[in-house]
Amino acid sequence: MAATYTFDVFTSLDGFGGAGGDWTGYWGKQGPELLDHRLALYSGEQRMVFGANTYRLFTQMVAESTEESEVYDPWVTRMRNLPATVVSTTLEGPLDWPDATVMSGDAVDVVARLKEESEVPLRSHGSLSMNRALMAAGLVDRVQVTVFPVITGKTGVDPVFQGAADFDLELLDHRTLDGRTQELVYRPALHA
Repeated sequence: MAATYTFDVFTSLDGFGGAGGDWTGYWGKQGPELLDHRLALYSGEQRMVFGANTYRLFTQMVAESTEESEVYDPWVTRMRNLPATVVSTTLEGPLDWPDATVMSGDAVDVVARLKEESEVPLRSHGSLSMNRALMAAGLVDRVQVTVFPVITGKTGVDPVFQGAADFDLELLDHRTLDGRTQELVYRPALHA
């Protein structure tokens, strides 16, 4: 049986995965319920899957952070200590990640093989272009979108679904965290 693959992404209401200016990684909207829920999501056995750009971004953020910064939230620390596969045609090991390996090749081929071979669920946080390609190939079982209550029209960067194929989404789960942040979990299917 193939492992479940979840594309886990943060977004502003207007669909940006990040923002410039004085916004923080959570757009300043993190609260205890969100952080506890994120830690619970990452507490079970799973394998992380990253594209090379997201891997580089995470390692840079960790290297530039301090113990007091939000980069060291317990869920991020837990994510960093999970086994990980980095899909890349440019990186070579060893990687600056406790239990990460590089798999070279096309992400669709690599993740299809991982889904067949993995005994634990697969999860990818970020890696937007890679996950759009995996969705188009039918390899994403769940899209988990955490929508923060902000609009970043002037400063938004990294449009989450820009250039993606058309999809119908079946709502599997939803919740409100800290009275303001929405988490939506969907099963995607290419729109016919």
